[in-house]
Amino acid sequence: MAFGVTAKKKQTIEPGYSWQVSGPLGLRTPSTIDTLYQGYHRQFVPAMTTDAYATTGNFGCAGVDEIFFNREEWSEFQFEDVLSHWLHSADNQRYYNTRVPMTLLGYSWGGGRNSGQDRLKGEFSGNVNKRLQFGAQLDYLYSKGGYDRQALKNFGWGFSSSYIGDRYDMHAMFFSYNSLNHENGGITDDLYISDPAQLQGGDSKIDAKAIPVNLSSAFSRVKGWEFYMNHRYKVGYWQEETVNDTTKRRTYVPVSSFIWTMDYKTNTHKFKNQSATDDAKYFANNYLSMDGTDEETKYWRLRNTFGIDLIEGFKKNAKFGLSAYATHELRRYTQVVDTMLTSQYKPEGLTPFPSFGIDHSKTENLLWVGGQLTKQRGSVLTYSATAQFGLVGPVAGDIDISGVVSTRFRLFGDTVRITGEGFFKNTEAPYLLKNYISNHFAWKNDFGKIRRVRVGGTLDIPHTWTSFSAGVENLQNYVYFNNDALPAQESGSVQVLSLRLKQDLHFRAFNWENSVTYQTSSKEEVLSLPKLAVYSNLYFQFKIARVLHVNLGVDCSYYTRYYAPAYQPATMAFHTQHEKLIGNYPLMNAYADFKLKKTRFFVMYSHLNQGLFGGKEYFSALHHPINPSRFQLGLSVDFAN
Repeated sequence: MAFGVTAKKKQTIEPGYSWQVSGPLGLRTPSTIDTLYQGYHRQFVPAMTTDAYATTGNFGCAGVDEIFFNREEWSEFQFEDVLSHWLHSADNQRYYNTRVPMTLLGYSWGGGRNSGQDRLKGEFSGNVNKRLQFGAQLDYLYSKGGYDRQALKNFGWGFSSSYIGDRYDMHAMFFSYNSLNHENGGITDDLYISDPAQLQGGDSKIDAKAIPVNLSSAFSRVKGWEFYMNHRYKVGYWQEETVNDTTKRRTYVPVSSFIWTMDYKTNTHKFKNQSATDDAKYFANNYLSMDGTDEETKYWRLRNTFGIDLIEGFKKNAKFGLSAYATHELRRYTQVVDTMLTSQYKPEGLTPFPSFGIDHSKTENLLWVGGQLTKQRGSVLTYSATAQFGLVGPVAGDIDISGVVSTRFRLFGDTVRITGEGFFKNTEAPYLLKNYISNHFAWKNDFGKIRRVRVGGTLDIPHTWTSFSAGVENLQNYVYFNNDALPAQESGSVQVLSLRLKQDLHFRAFNWENSVTYQTSSKEEVLSLPKLAVYSNLYFQFKIARVLHVNLGVDCSYYTRYYAPAYQPATMAFHTQHEKLIGNYPLMNAYADFKLKKTRFFVMYSHLNQGLFGGKEYFSALHHPINPSRFQLGLSVDFAN
């Protein structure tokens, strides 16, 4: 099966390449074009998003990475954080340069009539010429969920463009999304999963969709859009090069550049519960209404960065790039208005409001200055270091210093890479973690700055398919959501140690890929982590009729028992709990991944061990079980238009 324009004799087309931009100055870093079929199936199993992932269960729903060193920091709009794996942003935008227009189109589906999940995802990129490119993205995800009141719909779309010239570079992207999540508050009794016969008079069979849940008419909506631009004007000189005896070529050599980055982002979180009965029964507090909940929190920010840099490599002795910049950011928050404080009518039964007030709207002006030292060229040593200091607004006194260094050398006829990284951060906690008001939650916190120090490194030995990484982090004034689902700060220090080994074995058609992570937290009451997390993938790789590539195998995810987080739907926050240990359950899938020329597809039976072996405690977060077993399929086509 092939797509695109064909002739009697097929011409070889030079492959395209991809990159991303990062940091305050839009530094370009190489990326990949997603055409691999190995492991294609895994991205459609929510509980296997990472080697240890706490989730409410449904495809596309809220979740948090339980491999601590994979976690991102709190954003200024934390409602979006738990959906970040499914959302597009300037940070993960890919730009392409291709000889012919390219379209990556994928569709997956699975489950039954009442539990089906579908995802349509498309990406287009086309070059006007070798410098100017335009792109577009589309992502539609709809999943009914494996349990009652769990349906989700997420629709996103956007555009992008890039221009790479002698004197001028430009990157731009726009992306809009709207994610609607039905919130069920978890199942009412875990015995419906672990021992349904105890609740059903000896009958052990139960329809997952018939299991009672805590909320029947609640949903969360998170929506927003982002517009990002990065402009770079390069100043330099023309250099004449001799190609051969008769031909000379003029090349522009940039010496320095002036940079402007603009990033505008707006978000809205809405929580609505139409059942007053559920409100009174499920939530501990009702500050503003006894007739259900309908509330909205809004946020926008405008960030401008201006910088100047000295470009690496303009002379032989210019071995690194050096940059300086200033960033100004304007933020605006809008929250629920507390009408009960001024209203003459106060319904009986309302929870007494805490003795503090929260501004309906808040504007912040912030200013940072920083510098960057980079070396991206060279096969032996590369590095990058960034230092940023807050000057104005709540971020005054903030310090953010990070760095990465990588070196390669020959060992036993193979190239070995060693990478070291670390950071020191002394940063302000996000505004909404300090000031928040809603019907069920209200808080006003005077948090100190969060201090984090991390050092770590990775050893990669491609010849033996080995990768080993180790790291340690010390956190002081760590901010988390406590057992009451309220933000809290641990004034003492919390240490996290992480060791990870990735070891693959390949022999002819036999392949066995393994990832083992060991991590430990010094204060599990505030930061509970699974000590051991394992992902193992055993498959046979072969061809059929010399054109159809096949991976046929079984994969498994497992982590040890720990106090996995609970989920609070009103604030979309994962918080600590000490009610129940979760884990010690192997999640297994049987699958076949295929690739036929430009087409990838898979068939999978996920959670194949349900009811067969491994026990029955298949929970991911407190009272949120993993999806039941189901048959799933997916198809992706790479069009060369």
